[in-house]
Amino acid sequence: MPGGAAPGFAVDLLTRHRAAFPAGPLGEVFTGRSGNLMSRHTFRARVWWPSLVRAGLLGSVTDLGDGFLGTWTDKTGTERRKRFPTREEAVSHLAQHAGERLRFHDLRHHHATWLVSEGVPVNDVAGLIGHEQISTTLNRYTHASRDRGSRARAVFADFSLNPIVEKAAIAEPSISEEPTA
Repeated sequence: MPGGAAPGFAVDLLTRHRAAFPAGPLGEVFTGRSGNLMSRHTFRARVWWPSLVRAGLLGSVTDLGDGFLGTWTDKTGTERRKRFPTREEAVSHLAQHAGERLRFHDLRHHHATWLVSEGVPVNDVAGLIGHEQISTTLNRYTHASRDRGSRARAVFADFSLNPIVEKAAIAEPSISEEPTA
């Protein structure tokens, strides 16, 4: 991973995945049992969409004790519900039948936007996601923040636009003390 190590949970998941599936000819991660590369369609259907269901981003699966209830919104925007005997059957069904889905590439977009909005310098973000030009990062992966006006004003909040006038030293009348006798 450019710019640093992967988080521990990701390393654990990828280690388990690598134990179940051999690396591709060039070290690819997502392969089938035969070691051949997984197509985009197969990756989405077998890995990505079920992951979205498990994360609660593509419907939900509820354990009823005697089965599982799948709830999802279909492509027409209608909420659907169905009972399933196993969690995996529910996950598989929701992955195939849910409507609007988060694309895998959306993670890259959100990650870059999040980093910039949290103040990570754009040239650092560009390097992390592999852009040679920071203009690519700015044009594709960042958006104006909702509070941009107040953030810009805050920069100047303590900046005085009034000229600093130095006060001339005014001679105070001297008080002479009377001698004490």
